Order: sequence, then structure tokens, then C-alpha cells
Amino acid sequence: MAITMTETAAKHVKNFLIKRGKGIGLRLGVRTSGCSGMAYKLEFADVANEDDVQFETLGVLVLVDSKSLPYIDGMELDFQREGLNEGFKFNNPNVKNECGCGESFQV
Repeated sequence: MAITMTETAAKHVKNFLIKRGKGIGLRLGVRTSGCSGMAYKLEFADVANEDDVQFETLGVLVLVDSKSLPYIDGMELDFQREGLNEGFKFNNPNVKNECGCGESFQV
């Protein structure tokens, strides 16, 4: 089981945590939502929860709740800038189908 980040994503998270002035890492999970059934949830974590599985990649701690892990195991998190747009990109090998807008997925 593993969740990884690209160098670009890790640098972005580290810089944001510094600007934020607190936090231990990034919390990643899934929730029921969207037209395809599931959507990613991403937030900065200040503390680890009891059921979190922890991964460290390039100096960034990634926390995943145990219920979300089967849906995102093996995922690589990237951060991309294209023109004026920027954001995280989820490279999830478990995805079988995505909605047209790219906001939700099925496994």
C-alpha cells in the first residue's frame, strides 16, 4: 500500500504549510459525491487521527483514513500549472470511469 507525490506536488504542499504556519501534512480521502459516485477530498492536517494510515514521500506526510485507502491505494498526487489554471491531479490506478467534468470517479 502506498500513496506518493511528485516532486512538484511535494514542493507545493511544503510551501503552503510554511505559509500557513502550522500543520503536519496533507489529509487525502474520498467521499460519496458527483455523477460518478466518488470524489476526492483534500485538506491540510494539523493532527493525525487514530484510524489514519500515514505515508511519507519527499518529506511530506500524507494521512489517509482507513476507509478511503482501498479506493486510492497506489495513487500518485501531482500538482500542475497550465496557463492561469493550477491544481492537484490525482493519478489513481483504481479508477475505472470518470465523469465528464473530471470531478468524480468510479472504482
